[in-house]
Amino acid sequence: MTNRKEYPLFSGLLKYFPDALLEVSHVSFVGNEQHNKGQHLHWDRNKSQDEPDALMRHLLESGTLDTDGMRHSAKVCWRALALLQKEIENDKKK
Repeated sequence: MTNRKEYPLFSGLLKYFPDALLEVSHVSFVGNEQHNKGQHLHWDRNKSQDEPDALMRHLLESGTLDTDGMRHSAKVCWRALALLQKEIENDKKK
């Protein structure tokens, strides 16, 4: 069992990065509107399989806005979280 105190989601994540996390959550919303118009918010993994390459493409344009008005840096974070999530899930399957 994991020691919950070693994973401070509120005090060690949300309190550190409230604006950044809000922006990344908006990337999820905008992406869902673009790729799954009219559907509930969900991550359609069939449309999102190139996290490392997409992360790097957005990183090259960090500090600027994408054509949809979203920050490339926020998209870097979203892709990095997606990459990490998939790595963790794959490790759990082993």
